[in-house]
Amino acid sequence: MAVTDHGVDHARREYAKPPIKIFKNLSSKIAAIPMILTATVIFIGCSGWTIVHSFTNSKLLPKLDFVGFDQYERLWSSRRWLISVENLFIYGLCSLVFTLVIGFLLAALLDRKIRFENTFRTIFLYPFALSFVVTGLVWQWILNPEFGVQSIVRGLGWESFTFDPLYNSDIVIYGILIAGLWQGTGLIMCIMLAGLRGIDEDIWKATKVDGIGTVKTYLVVIIPMMKPVFVTALVLIASGIVKVYDLVVAQTSGGPGISSEVPAKYVYDTLFGRQNLGQGFAASTMMLVMVVIILIPYVYLQFGGKKDQ
Repeated sequence: MAVTDHGVDHARREYAKPPIKIFKNLSSKIAAIPMILTATVIFIGCSGWTIVHSFTNSKLLPKLDFVGFDQYERLWSSRRWLISVENLFIYGLCSLVFTLVIGFLLAALLDRKIRFENTFRTIFLYPFALSFVVTGLVWQWILNPEFGVQSIVRGLGWESFTFDPLYNSDIVIYGILIAGLWQGTGLIMCIMLAGLRGIDEDIWKATKVDGIGTVKTYLVVIIPMMKPVFVTALVLIASGIVKVYDLVVAQTSGGPGISSEVPAKYVYDTLFGRQNLGQGFAASTMMLVMVVIILIPYVYLQFGGKKDQ
């Protein structure tokens, strides 16, 4: 009888074993198959196809006429490409810093439970609902010296006032930056506000008891606790920076001259304007490298140093 009971207990334990992990949440995994296939075939497949043809002499049509790194040598010897990379660096660095700082400051102000919070939040977020083309056109009018800010200020009596960034090749990228900040800061503000609202009120009470000032509390306590929120905001901003195109086309079309060129516009013009597929694919590959450089810190911040418990 003891042997029998032991056998029953063993059978129960075997029956109670958790299912194999591969079959866990099977329905959700099946539902994800189309997305996985799409990402694999379209993204990875097309990216690989583009990289391969970036080493060819393809012109109007793709062909496997390999020329080694010739396309990349031509790319990095092109003044237009170098200007576009420089503009992207300036735009990206300024956009990253100012969007994070302004977005966090606005979120911190709204988190103080001010009056008409919903109204202000709507006003700040509204520009994000507009397309980049509309934003670019609006700011093209605002920055136009004939009827924009410069004209209005001069009409008030300051005849010597000058503000025409879109017509000055030295500062045109900053005119584009203004439009980008106006549109993107609202979204980052909402993300930061959600992070701030997730902070336990007891933490604020404890810092007040310890006599820590508000600014120091944000810098020493709150911001370190919001690391995942900042990482998410950082990736969203960075992904928008690399593919900036609409704003440039709507505001300046790359002018004056080529002073406001960006990599995405260079790729588009090379592929469809000059019909030089090899050169366009090389530029696209360099943009892919930029995206990978952005993703590496993100993956490290999200998963680096984490060990299985």
